[in-house]
Amino acid sequence: MAFFTTTQTLLALWRQARSRFSDQLPALTEADLTKKLPGTQNSVGFLIRHIGEVEMLFVKNVFGEHVEVKAKTLIAQHDTGEWTDLDALLSFVSQSVGALESVISKQTDQDWQREVVTREFGRKTLAESLGRIISHTAHHGGQMAVILKYAATQPLVAREIKLDTEP
Repeated sequence: MAFFTTTQTLLALWRQARSRFSDQLPALTEADLTKKLPGTQNSVGFLIRHIGEVEMLFVKNVFGEHVEVKAKTLIAQHDTGEWTDLDALLSFVSQSVGALESVISKQTDQDWQREVVTREFGRKTLAESLGRIISHTAHHGGQMAVILKYAATQPLVAREIKLDTEP
């Protein structure tokens, strides 16, 4: 019988939970990125970007690793329609999963009991915080699955761009 460290156990748990999101990614097309359910704001592309941003924020704010992240989906607080580049989105969530997996792997068994304080959810141990990122990704991964199953492709909306023609 194999015995696992707390870190190995939590890493396996996180990987399995995230697969509910990541297993959807290989089948996506660019047309899928604009899909959203009637009466809702967030498209598949927005959700992919949002999941990646929150993973990067966890790396930075919960685990204390230095990563560059600009949380555009959190700043906008709604889908702006800009998340339509499949390759860029897949690259971004590949970076976020790598960063989060790396930082989880570095923790000692004692680290999981260390408390951190964040603006978003207050004082939690690292283990409790990991539960938050697991539930966050599962929540939005489930939304994505429902959208992909039931939503029609949305046409791209042309955005008006004003050019400064003055010299």
